[in-house]
Amino acid sequence: MAITKVSDSNFEEHLAQNEKVIVKYYAGWCGSCRLIAPKFNKLAEKEENAGITFLDVDAEKSPLARGLAKVNNLPFFAAFKNGELVEGFPSSRIEAVDDLIKKL
Repeated sequence: MAITKVSDSNFEEHLAQNEKVIVKYYAGWCGSCRLIAPKFNKLAEKEENAGITFLDVDAEKSPLARGLAKVNNLPFFAAFKNGELVEGFPSSRIEAVDDLIKKL
């Protein structure tokens, strides 16, 4: 599944419309964010993750979405189930994101 770029204007709508959501919060200046992006794309394309919606949020331009996950560092990943935050943490390790997916 492709990753959808969202902002404050449509973030909550995506949470409401999708049962399982993984969000990557990033910023344009964040080198670690750019490095992990291709790995995050591969996770989104895995067949076993077909029932999960993957979102990209520019943390600097979306303070509402950032606040819902309590983003405190970048890159930051969060899992939402039925619109509720399950867990969120900063990490540049894709293995940690894979573990987060398993919690959904």
